[in-house]
Amino acid sequence: MKRRDFGQYCGLARALELVGERWALLIVRNLMVRPRRYTELQTGLAGIPTNVLATRLKELEQTGIVERQVAPAPQRGVVYALTDAGRSLEPAMLSLARWGATQLGDPQPGDVVSPEGVVLNMRAVFQHAEAAGLTAAWEIHVRDVVAHAVVTDGSLAAGLGPSPVKPGLVITPKLADDQLASYRAIMTAMRDGVVELEGERELLGTFLRVFTIPRPA
Repeated sequence: MKRRDFGQYCGLARALELVGERWALLIVRNLMVRPRRYTELQTGLAGIPTNVLATRLKELEQTGIVERQVAPAPQRGVVYALTDAGRSLEPAMLSLARWGATQLGDPQPGDVVSPEGVVLNMRAVFQHAEAAGLTAAWEIHVRDVVAHAVVTDGSLAAGLGPSPVKPGLVITPKLADDQLASYRAIMTAMRDGVVELEGERELLGTFLRVFTIPRPA
């Protein structure tokens, strides 16, 4: 599968040559949350053909964006992880995610939401000015997915799994069985009060203020 070569001495053209192929940035998105096994990437990227995933991973390894690592104990085997160059894509990814969020319409039949996408959206919409000086931790439980957001003196750490520190508030949005568990749906449930809360209830308003979805342009 031949890669694009624009033949232009331009930073944007070079970036597109490296990560502009179909599925490449979504692989980077998932690895931005945490290292993954091949099978975990395949499961988390619903619809990606096996040969495309293998090709993209090979390309991303060759360009120094992704590397293979030995899985930490007690796991075994190999996981894929971002290199320093791969992690440095995060600001650009978050800017793209913020812009893309303003262009989303209603979910279409067959659309899926990945837990990694929810975490990336949470990072993308994080309001640094609103969080200045704030220290707080939340856990969000949506069906069988647990995510966390920890703000320490205005700096955010967000990921999948339980909070690494005791959360001040555990939020469980109540979504309809057939409702897509998108970040927008989760936030709407919070705003409408269709949630179960455990802990400091006043932190719900703080969360809504700090993790605001941008309005459509």
